[in-house]
Amino acid sequence: MNGQDKQALFERYNRRTHAIGRAVSAVTLVLLLGAPFAMGAVLGAMPDVGAVAKCFFSVGIVWMVSGVAEYLIYTPMLGAGGGYLAFITGNLINMKIPCAISARDMVGAKTGTAENEVISTLSIAASSLVTILVLALGVLLLVPLQPLLQSEALQPAFANVVPALFGAMAYKYFRGNMRIAAAPLALMSLLFILVPGLTGSTSFMIIPSGAMAIAITWILYQRERKSSGS
Repeated sequence: MNGQDKQALFERYNRRTHAIGRAVSAVTLVLLLGAPFAMGAVLGAMPDVGAVAKCFFSVGIVWMVSGVAEYLIYTPMLGAGGGYLAFITGNLINMKIPCAISARDMVGAKTGTAENEVISTLSIAASSLVTILVLALGVLLLVPLQPLLQSEALQPAFANVVPALFGAMAYKYFRGNMRIAAAPLALMSLLFILVPGLTGSTSFMIIPSGAMAIAITWILYQRERKSSGS
């Protein structure tokens, strides 16, 4: 199979992926929004629509920025299939993104390639299936393991699972791009230390830290181009 045939096959794969992804996304959206109202209608406990709309918009406007930022940042990393799967199943920052990045690094795929599309889709699908399996086992074992899970000795570990996961993954990239990572890392660390309340707004803080990293990369690129030109 030559390069043109591969490109045509990949484009056909992407078209089918978008068709299925859009359909499933629409169904998921209807189910997410319709389930609470359906339960309210069946149980005779419908909420005040005006109050619900007011609360939704007060929260939705705040998270709209984060939602747009996550879409713009994560979609190029995940590709079409991985993007649809990740946004439909959720838990991107804690699970889907680390899984996709780890799988991509193991096979040496590059962002924007057909290989990355396939690897991202397969890794996120596997992550989703494993999540369902673990949750099912957790529900079955919740009562027997409750004394152990609620013990004081394990509470510090549960509180630091996500920082440990991302710290271990980030070190690999920081080590190879320290000139780019140093300033955003130092500034974000200082902000989180001085303003502990920001720990609940990590999605928002991706925007300034990402913008800073892009700006530093552009400056370094311009310097290197001038040096090579001279």
